[in-house]
Amino acid sequence: MAAGSSCTIVEYFGGDDGYRCGYCKNEKGNFSHGMWSHAMTVQDYQDLIDRGWRRSGKYVYKPIMNKTCCPQYTIRCHALNFQPSKTHKKILKKMSKFLSKGEMPTEQDTTPAEFETARKDPVSIPDGRGPETTPKPGKSKGRKSRGLDISELIYLFSLSPSHPLFLFPFFSCSPSHSSPSLSSPSGVGADPGRPLCRKAKELRKARRLQKEQKRQVGGGVPASATSNPATPVQLTQPKALEEFINESLPDSPLHRLEVRLVPVNDDDPQFMATYEQSAALYARYQMAVHGDTPSECNESEFRRFLCDSPLEMETPPDGPAAGYGSFHQQYWLDGRIVAVGVVDILPTCVSSVYLYYHPDFASLSLGSYSALREVAFTRQLQKQSPKLCFYYLGFYIHSCNKMRYKGQYQPSDLLCPETYVFVPIECCIPSLEQTHYARFNQDPDAGDTHVLKDLGRALVLYRRTVMPYAAYARKRKCSNDEMEVAQYAGLVGQVCAERILLYRA
Repeated sequence: MAAGSSCTIVEYFGGDDGYRCGYCKNEKGNFSHGMWSHAMTVQDYQDLIDRGWRRSGKYVYKPIMNKTCCPQYTIRCHALNFQPSKTHKKILKKMSKFLSKGEMPTEQDTTPAEFETARKDPVSIPDGRGPETTPKPGKSKGRKSRGLDISELIYLFSLSPSHPLFLFPFFSCSPSHSSPSLSSPSGVGADPGRPLCRKAKELRKARRLQKEQKRQVGGGVPASATSNPATPVQLTQPKALEEFINESLPDSPLHRLEVRLVPVNDDDPQFMATYEQSAALYARYQMAVHGDTPSECNESEFRRFLCDSPLEMETPPDGPAAGYGSFHQQYWLDGRIVAVGVVDILPTCVSSVYLYYHPDFASLSLGSYSALREVAFTRQLQKQSPKLCFYYLGFYIHSCNKMRYKGQYQPSDLLCPETYVFVPIECCIPSLEQTHYARFNQDPDAGDTHVLKDLGRALVLYRRTVMPYAAYARKRKCSNDEMEVAQYAGLVGQVCAERILLYRA
């Protein structure tokens, strides 16, 4: 962890050479700009990731989007509006069964499987958590479903019996009738005077909705007696993510799970006390899941990749209690660490960096479970620091099917690679279905609001002296690095170029 500095100092390396892609395995298809960060403020890093940059240890890189084989789009989730999907709820229930009864899934769930990625070169290091594949929907037998969701059911049951749509989808009637009838066609079923049979599941759902309807209107008053019978009954708010997580943590569990937030800092006693255990878990994960050799995941690699962070720890009065910086979220099960989520806490977001876990617990879908806990963690921090309201999942790679799972954490946005504004992901997918690289901002006149306008104002660090590039250029009359500095400043933007110190030898 960098210490004792209040500014960002970087060395820029350009991005002309291709590297091996960790997603499609193209040996020379991965192109990115890179810079080594000796120290970095959390605000500068926040501004950089909002321009498509991302860190791996102290190496900060930005994919060359219109050139790289697998374009990587920064994705963020609106944590405050997040609602868990059915898949997410199943993962939380699975954890609950394990903690309360010790039930371990018999075979690994294919929904959240982390997949293998190469990380030998810094730019080949993929972001944070590995992808999770989406299970294929089971083939339906017999008649196809009508596709009605719960909101449609609520609306239909709230209608007056005289309404032309009242119960129409659930009882047999002829579509050609001007108004639906609750009676079945003559000669159908054991009793022609009764409606067609419905599945037990539909009946149970209907009964639940009717009970909820009566409870909402008070004392069992029928919906037709309300002042506006065509208005859907407003049910209670859906359960929050925290409620689902709390339900997954039973009061008297067979196994006890605890999440501890530890700053990545050699001066922190908790970090140092658990360092060896955490490093051993990392090596075990890398060898079992990614097939690394012992030398590829030894202690020095662990420190370089997940402990050496350029971010300065900051504890402003209006920030979260834990402060800003790099942290390890340790998942303790019955007194031992079984998973570690590496996160950066920044001024407006929690940024996921990586996750590693004990391979014996892979069937618990710890990748997805920890992501849900990190969304909840973001919501918790927002109560302490109102502007901290986003959860960044790293990069979304639509060209890699296994990386599309990140789009399931909704509502979410993708970063436009040309104008650097966030666009709702549902507006971006149609373009990505047509081409790997796409501009998401539909305004043809929109541009980069922080585009480089004055290279002379960019700051450089030369011979231990901070100066604008214009002054540096006058001192180094024979310098031929103007093109390189201009490329760097254009990538970080005018605002960051005037704050970040670019090291010049």
